[in-house]
Amino acid sequence: MTRHALPVLSFDQLAVGDEWESPHRTVTESDVVAFAGLSGDFNPLHVDHEAARSHPFGKPIAHGLLGLAIVSGLTSHAPRVDTLAFLGILEWTFDFPIMFGDTIHVISRVESLEPRSRGRRGVVTWSRRVLNQDGKIVQQGRTQTLVRARVRTAGETAEPPAGE
Repeated sequence: MTRHALPVLSFDQLAVGDEWESPHRTVTESDVVAFAGLSGDFNPLHVDHEAARSHPFGKPIAHGLLGLAIVSGLTSHAPRVDTLAFLGILEWTFDFPIMFGDTIHVISRVESLEPRSRGRRGVVTWSRRVLNQDGKIVQQGRTQTLVRARVRTAGETAEPPAGE
């Protein structure tokens, strides 16, 4: 089977306002149990069906940080960017719980671009919205990544000549 690789975008191929939708992913009870084991967070709200009945949602919900971890994976595909480092979360809100069986996806938009190191890389500020299968925003926020710029040949400048 032939696989076609998606293009990997460099810093200088991004523009403020560019927007992508990630693949969709269903969050399962197995994901929650595995994350509880990995993180050590066995709060009954996430892993105990009986105890969760007395909480506001009446059933177990996914860890908010599990949702954020899944966001990291989903956004690595849409868009595929030559990321050098994840720099930080500028702000993030957990607006609505992710329930077992919810299918989530992420809308990513380039909010700002800051060139660094003589145009060899730059900081991208992303606006991210995480939506469930009903189109309800479950998480959202702003993050920053360091992205490699396209390698330039000798004599090539970072800015296009005037008039282009």
